[in-house]
Amino acid sequence: MAVVQEKELLCKDFLSRPKQLLIDGKWVDAVSGKTFETVNPATEEVLCRVAEGGKEDVDKAVKAARRAFEVGPWRKMSTAERARLMLKLADLIEKHADELAQIETLDNGKPITESRYVDVPQTVETFRYYAGWATKLEGETINANSNFFTYTLREPVGVVGQIIPWNFPMLMLAWKWGPALAAGNTIVLKPAEQTPLSALRIGELALEAGFPEGVINIVTGFGANSAGEAISHHMDIDKVAFTGEDKTGKLIVQASTTNLKRVSLELGGKAPNIVFADADIDAAVKGAITGIFFNQGQVCCAGSRLFLEKNIHDEFMAKLTERVAKLRQGDGLDDKTRIGPQVSKEQQERVLSYINIAKGEGASLACGGEAPAELKKGYFVKPTIFTGVNNDMRIAQEEVFGPVLAVIPFSNMEDVAEQANKTTFGLSGAVWTRDVKKAHKFASHIKAGTVWVNCYNVFDPAVPFGGYKMSGYGRELGKHSIELYTNIKSVWVNMQD
Repeated sequence: MAVVQEKELLCKDFLSRPKQLLIDGKWVDAVSGKTFETVNPATEEVLCRVAEGGKEDVDKAVKAARRAFEVGPWRKMSTAERARLMLKLADLIEKHADELAQIETLDNGKPITESRYVDVPQTVETFRYYAGWATKLEGETINANSNFFTYTLREPVGVVGQIIPWNFPMLMLAWKWGPALAAGNTIVLKPAEQTPLSALRIGELALEAGFPEGVINIVTGFGANSAGEAISHHMDIDKVAFTGEDKTGKLIVQASTTNLKRVSLELGGKAPNIVFADADIDAAVKGAITGIFFNQGQVCCAGSRLFLEKNIHDEFMAKLTERVAKLRQGDGLDDKTRIGPQVSKEQQERVLSYINIAKGEGASLACGGEAPAELKKGYFVKPTIFTGVNNDMRIAQEEVFGPVLAVIPFSNMEDVAEQANKTTFGLSGAVWTRDVKKAHKFASHIKAGTVWVNCYNVFDPAVPFGGYKMSGYGRELGKHSIELYTNIKSVWVNMQD
């Protein structure tokens, strides 16, 4: 096996260093002195211990961020200098790409090929994209009344709290930091407790790049009754950005009423992946695999509901199960691995419980359905496909967040159009067809923030991403994300004698 040996472990030195909180440009212990373990989900081995920040630590971080925003050099810095710092950080991430990829794979479990060739490059691209925006934020003049000179200013919101998930720790950090920094805000970040390491390493690189004290603060810790909840309730945080579970999103919205802070949410999904009989079947099979098994199915926009037109159902399933059987599962550091473990024991048990629910509801198991017996350690679940699924089943309505695919047959366009939108979520969807009219029709019909046509899981920093319905509100990426991190001020100047 091509598993990285200890002597090749580029992140060994990082793992051996203390994992503290980043507050006001300094690495400090939590006020409580508490720490917690972060575990390699492929081996169940403890990677290191991390400072467990809480309410007092969040308060210290917010005070530092407020000082940096109001009176520090960040406020006086030119937009060109702000862009230069962001580009420097991107360069440092690129320089340490292999180390960061190993950190991400060890902490999250995802295959090293994904960490190295997807997560790291897209993180770099995101910072470079938003560095470009730093010098291009403009107000406008408005000829509303000849007696007044009226114009607008686009100003940063202030101190922003950012809570990111464990499925794409590094990339979600970039999606949050990029627009916030470009607009001139200061940050208090809480990484997921399951995967705090890449954020801490990038925090080190941010200091190396030269970001002023207090601009970037990182408080590792837990959510409920801890750091995450403290960020949500804090009276001196002007905005909270959250990516994660819809239940947590609701709690954050409730907490925001303390000072009516701005909130943006990117939550769950139950994406319809629709394949018509006139599609390129081989391409659609490949897309279905990418849609559900990429990152072990731990993707908000995963194509977890596969709608197949009835007259291609059997052919499609034969090709799909044949390809899935060849997917290699194991330790993410093995460069031949295509499916790693779930991120934690809790997540593994959640996925297995949904598999049992699907069996109980009468769905037919086409493959998988259990933890692989040959892998004695780690939180693995075999790639799982259910056929004979009814769209009303829990397996088709609730977010499993694992490598579990629900296959639903359909007979005509009207049938699938209704079923595709019959969900509380609306993050993404996909359509596979050679008929360009049909493609455009369904792209407009699907109630989701992103629709892919004859492809799946394609992203670019310039293209907005976000949800309809209970998949949240606000948009990540693109120019639209800048709007989440800025305020518009109108200025009226009396021109009358």
